Amino acid sequence: MISAALAYSITQALLVLVLITGAFIVTRKDLLSLVSTYQMQSLLLAGIALTLYSVEESPMLLSLAALTLISKVLVIPYIIKKIQKQINIPRDVEFHYISPIASIFITIFLILIVYGAFTNILKDLALSSLFYLGAVFGISLTLMGMLITFSRKKVITKIIGYLTMENGVLLFSLFITELPFIIEVLILVDLFMIVLLATILAIGMDSSIEAFQERFQHLHIEDLQEKLHLHRKHGGAN
Repeated sequence: MISAALAYSITQALLVLVLITGAFIVTRKDLLSLVSTYQMQSLLLAGIALTLYSVEESPMLLSLAALTLISKVLVIPYIIKKIQKQINIPRDVEFHYISPIASIFITIFLILIVYGAFTNILKDLALSSLFYLGAVFGISLTLMGMLITFSRKKVITKIIGYLTMENGVLLFSLFITELPFIIEVLILVDLFMIVLLATILAIGMDSSIEAFQERFQHLHIEDLQEKLHLHRKHGGAN
């Protein structure tokens, strides 16, 4: 096991890298780069959990690191890359309301707002500077994910925004909340994301939310028409 001072120094460096990956995701247009950056971000989170485990020796931290590696570093990025190959859209260049440059300034503004808002709140909890920093960065990363879902048009990019929000919640939970509960929540969220990605892979979601809704509605109408046809055919046979 490494010393507590060294572990905290490593954790601080990893926290900064996590926030940098969040800023990259906000501005990136290339879908494969987005997925790779999300993958790296998740790997950094697993590294933070392992580093904290080396000091606290909590089995929950080890379980959380393993869950993050399996679901967020391996399974989910693999599914997204498979979808990207199927829909054959290398870049998401369409932004809603906010340009990439504006997104950077908004990201910096959000970090400063969170830092200022949590200064008094978290200090009242008598937390160490490391845990305070982790909580602030966790909330900031969650808001970055919300910014991605708000500013992007392609649905698959919005999903990466939701996944970034989940990583923010995970980062916050490493330093503030009860880990067993968070592990259960993350399992449910990851399962939901995998089901959602499987739906995209089956139906196809190569455009905006509106286009997907039209396609889904069209499939639903076709399914109803087929059932009605079978019902009439069965009734005629009787």
